[in-house]
Amino acid sequence: MNDNKHIPFPSKEEVLEFLEKNPDRQTKREIARAFHIRGDDRILLKAMLQEMKEDNLLKKGHKKQIHPDDGLPPVSVIEITGLDKMGDLKAKPVNWEEEGPPPTILIPAHESKGNVGVGDRILARLSRNRDDKSGYVARVIRKLETAGGLIMGFFRQQDDNVALVYPTDKKNRDIYVIGRKDWQGAKEGELVLIEAGKARRGGRGEPKPARVKECLGAMDEPRSISLIAVHAHGIPMDFSDEAVAEAEKSEVPVLEAGRADLRDIPLITIDPSDARDHDDAIWAEPDTDPENEGGWHVIVAIADVARYVRPGSALDKDARLRGNSVYFPDRVVPMLPERLSNGLCSLKENEDRYCMAVHMWFAKNGKKLRHKFVRGLMRSAAGLSYEEYQQAIDGKVSKKAAPLMDTVIKPLWGAYECLQKGRRFREPLELEVPERKITLGEDGHIESIVPRLVLPAHQLVEEFMIQANVSAAQQLQHKDWPCMYRIHDQPTLEKLEALGEFLQSLDYSFAKGQVMKPKVFNNILRKVKDTPHEGVVNTVVLRSQSQAIYSPDNIGHFGLSLGQYAHFTSPIRRYSDVMVHRALVSALKLGEDGLSKDDRENFAETAQHISDTERRAMLAERESTDRYVAAYMSDHVGDVFDGTISGVSRAGLFVTLAGSGGDGIVPVSSLVGDYFIYDKDLHLLEGEYTNIVYQLGDKVTVKLREANPVTGGLTLQMIDENLLQAAGRPGAPGKAKGRRGKGRPGAKPGGKPGARGAKPANKGRRQRS
Repeated sequence: MNDNKHIPFPSKEEVLEFLEKNPDRQTKREIARAFHIRGDDRILLKAMLQEMKEDNLLKKGHKKQIHPDDGLPPVSVIEITGLDKMGDLKAKPVNWEEEGPPPTILIPAHESKGNVGVGDRILARLSRNRDDKSGYVARVIRKLETAGGLIMGFFRQQDDNVALVYPTDKKNRDIYVIGRKDWQGAKEGELVLIEAGKARRGGRGEPKPARVKECLGAMDEPRSISLIAVHAHGIPMDFSDEAVAEAEKSEVPVLEAGRADLRDIPLITIDPSDARDHDDAIWAEPDTDPENEGGWHVIVAIADVARYVRPGSALDKDARLRGNSVYFPDRVVPMLPERLSNGLCSLKENEDRYCMAVHMWFAKNGKKLRHKFVRGLMRSAAGLSYEEYQQAIDGKVSKKAAPLMDTVIKPLWGAYECLQKGRRFREPLELEVPERKITLGEDGHIESIVPRLVLPAHQLVEEFMIQANVSAAQQLQHKDWPCMYRIHDQPTLEKLEALGEFLQSLDYSFAKGQVMKPKVFNNILRKVKDTPHEGVVNTVVLRSQSQAIYSPDNIGHFGLSLGQYAHFTSPIRRYSDVMVHRALVSALKLGEDGLSKDDRENFAETAQHISDTERRAMLAERESTDRYVAAYMSDHVGDVFDGTISGVSRAGLFVTLAGSGGDGIVPVSSLVGDYFIYDKDLHLLEGEYTNIVYQLGDKVTVKLREANPVTGGLTLQMIDENLLQAAGRPGAPGKAKGRRGKGRPGAKPGGKPGARGAKPANKGRRQRS
C-alpha cells in the first residue's frame, strides 16, 4: 500500500493536471514517482490509467507515453508537408486516425536545423500554439530515416495504364510503379514527387507501388537539373508574402544622421562577369602618415543589409530559414528577395547605397596596424569583372578602367602586394583545388565545361576580404560582444596518422608529433610541386582537414592561420554576416538595429543552423554540377577519356575525367581478370594475382559506359592492356570466380574471414603493371 500516509492516492483530475503541466514526464513511472506511489498501489494506478483510456480521457503515445485525450502526444512522429507564408515548415501527424482533418503543426524556421525539408518524417516535441489554440508548434528532436517521405523521380510511361518512376537519388536503387489513377496528370519525361505505398510481396528488384503527389516539369528541360537539387534538399524557393511586402517597402538610401558620407571616395566592385549581387567594394591609397612610410590605407565597404533586414521581421525569418544563397549554373536561390539582393543592397555603379565600411591601415611589411568601422553612404565608381581588372593591370585597359588606373586600380594593386607580405609571413594553407565552370547557352543547354581560371585579381579581392573579416572578429572580441566566428579546427590525430602512412607510401616523410601549423602541410605541397604526385597529395591533404563551421566560441581558423576570424563581407548571401553586422552595430553604438535579445539568446543555435544550411547548399550545388556534367557527357557514351583516380573504395575506383572534370566510377566488378584487394590507408586496389595496382592520383584511360543525368552518375570501364591480358588467360579470376569462397572482400581462400589477405597490399612500395 501507499507508504507515505501524508500523500493521498491521486484522483483522475490530478493525474490529468500533472500530465498537462509536465509534457516531458508522460509515463506511468513518472506519474508514480510524482505521487509517491509504491508497492501494491502501482496495481491500482495501472487500473485507473486503463479506465481513463477506456473513458477517452487518455491516449497512448510514443514509447509507452500517455497523454490527455484532447490532442496529440507531446512527442510525435510528424511529416513535413510544405511551407507557410512566414517561411515556417508545415507538418501533419503521421498516424492520424480521428475523424476530420488533423490539427496544424508548425516548425518555426529556427527549429528546422537546416537538414529537414518537405517529405521528411521527424520525431518532434509538440506544444500548443499560443496563436492558434487548435494547432501545435513542433521542436525537432531528430530526422527519421524512413521510406514514408516523398521521393523525387523521373516519370516513364510504360503503356496506357502503367508508369514507372526512377528516383533521382543515387542511393535509392528502387523502381516505383504507378497506376493510371495515381498519375495526377504526370506526363512522359517529367520530374515528379511520389509517395511510396506498402510494398507487395515479390522478388527482389520488383517495382514498388506509389502514387504521384506533385508534377515538377519536364526532365529534358535543362533548367530542371537544378530543380532536382532544390527539391531533394528542401531548399526554400518562394519568399513569404510578408517578406516580399517588407522588401518592396524598403526605402531608397539617403544620407542619414550619423552616417559617414563616402560618396566622394571612388570605391569599386570587382566580381564575376555574370554577378548580379555586389556585396563589397574596395579602395586603397598610400598612407599619408609620415610615421608609416611605405604603408597603406585600405577601405572595404560592405552592403548594409542589417539596415533593411531587422531582427524578428518577416525578411529576417526568411533569411534565417535559408541561411545562405545557393548558386547553380542556371539560377540563384537567393537568401533575400530580389528587391534587396539585386536592388537596394547591391552596390551598383553610380547609385547611392548604405554600407558598413572598415578603414584599415597596414605597415609596409603587410602587418595590420589598426582599423575603424563606420556606417556610411557610398556610390560605386565602377563595377569591374575580375578579367577586366586583371587585363588593366597587365596593360590591356578597357574604356571603363582607363579613368581609374592611377586613382584606384594601381593603388589597389600596390596595397595587395603589401598585404601579400603579411600573408606570406603567417603562411596559410595553400591548397590548389580545381573548380569547374559550366557555361549555359540562351536555351539553357550546356555550351562548355572548363576548369575555372584563378587570376591574381581573385587573390587580391580575397585578401582584402580576409583582412576585413579579421577586423570584424577582433573588434567584437575587443568589445566583448557575441560574434559569429568562422572557426576551423586543426586535423584530428587519426587523419594525420592516415596522411603520414599515405605519404610514406610515396616516399615522402611526415614527422608525427610535431606542432601542427599550415606551413607543415605547405612544406609537403612544395615538395610535390610539378611532380606526378602533385594532384594526389593536394587531394589527400585536403581530405585530412577538418570542416570549417560557425560558432560563438572562438578557436581560431587553422587553414587561414588566424587567431580571430568571422564572415563579415557577404551579408547579401550569408546570414552569418548579417549577425556579425548586427553585433558591430550594437558594440559600436552605430544604430538601433543591432542584435536583438532573441539573437543573443539563440546565438549557438543559429550557428549550428547556418552551418547545416551551408552544408546543404554545398551538397545541392555539387549534385547539380554532377547532373549537368552527366547531361553534357550523355552525347559521348562509348568515347575514351584520360582521367585521374580521385577516390578508391571497396566498390571501385572513382575517376575524374580530363577536360570536363566529370567524376565517374569504375565498378570493382568490372575489373575482370583479377581479384582486387582494397587498402584503405594507402588508397589503392591491388590485384591479388597480377599485382596490378590502382592508386589515388594515378593517370588512367577509361571508356564512358553510361551517363545518367537523373542521378548525375557516370559509369566507366578501365582500359588497361595488362588487365585485359590477365582477363584473357585460362583460369583468370573474373567477376564471379575471383570472389567465390573468399568471405568478406579482402579475405584469401582459407584465410581469416575479413582479413585483407595473407599477402598485404604491398605497403611502402608500388608495383606497377
